[in-house]
Amino acid sequence: MIRPILAALSAGLLSLGAAHAAQTYPDKPITLLIPYPPGGSADMLARPLGAELQKKWGQPVVLEYKPGAGGAIASAQLARAKPDGYTLLMVLAAHTINPSLYPSLPYDTRKDFAPVSLVATLPMLVAAPLSTPANTIPELIAYGKSHPGKLSFASAGNGNTSHLAAEMFKNQTGADMMHVPYKGSGPAVVALLGGEVSLMFDSISTSLPQVQAGKLKAIAVTGERRSPLLPDVPTVAESVPGFVVNGWYGVLAPAGTPGAVVDTLSKGIAEAVSTPALKQQLAGYGYEVTGSTPAEFGAHIERELAAWKQAVEVSGAKVN
Repeated sequence: MIRPILAALSAGLLSLGAAHAAQTYPDKPITLLIPYPPGGSADMLARPLGAELQKKWGQPVVLEYKPGAGGAIASAQLARAKPDGYTLLMVLAAHTINPSLYPSLPYDTRKDFAPVSLVATLPMLVAAPLSTPANTIPELIAYGKSHPGKLSFASAGNGNTSHLAAEMFKNQTGADMMHVPYKGSGPAVVALLGGEVSLMFDSISTSLPQVQAGKLKAIAVTGERRSPLLPDVPTVAESVPGFVVNGWYGVLAPAGTPGAVVDTLSKGIAEAVSTPALKQQLAGYGYEVTGSTPAEFGAHIERELAAWKQAVEVSGAKVN
């Protein structure tokens, strides 16, 4: 009889402890892991988001950069973190690509994390040097079919979204294009500017300034609708029905984080991204900010896991 009573008391104390933690959360700095180096699209989103959450909660949100292995290094660190809501991770689409790309990962993508919120989506831009002999998607497809081996596309690395989006495009259109991987989006864009490659499916936030400066041309965007930043540039789907590829950004906590803490985080993020000043700032970079419930973000992750698995299989991409 004593053991069941002790077990019940222990469970009750744990429940009370979790409730107290949720009521006082956050009462110390929060670390937000960023799986890429400073200056990229994740950083451009995380900095203003962290500043807004700090204003809301009165606690610092410290960005910690853990690049490498397509985000897997940062994900592994989060999986090992204490599940108290004070270590979080901003994930990108690569988080749902990695399980299909890597033969093994030091964590379980489904079991080791608690979805908190989708934060924003960001369409890609099909950008090209001025010398590329195509100005529209139909012209690009026609040229790729009639001139095998002549078109090449840059990517930020094998298995990156910039690689897989182009492979999906090749598969759906039959356009012949050769993949040229680079070590990150920075070197890939430099190659694009130098005319070393014919085109790139790049994040709109990083290629847009080059388009606005007249150094690159915008052939199409990959979102469901045209970007307000480039209203005269069509979507790929206007020529290739059903072709929609969006980058996205969300926040995860370690599995086992109390539900009340996850809910506090989710609501806080939703309120932060609905702030007019933050929305306007991020819209200027091409982000479409959103908030979601943990369940909605979990469902989004499941859809992305299935979609990117198919894309990886089509591309034949592998990482050792």
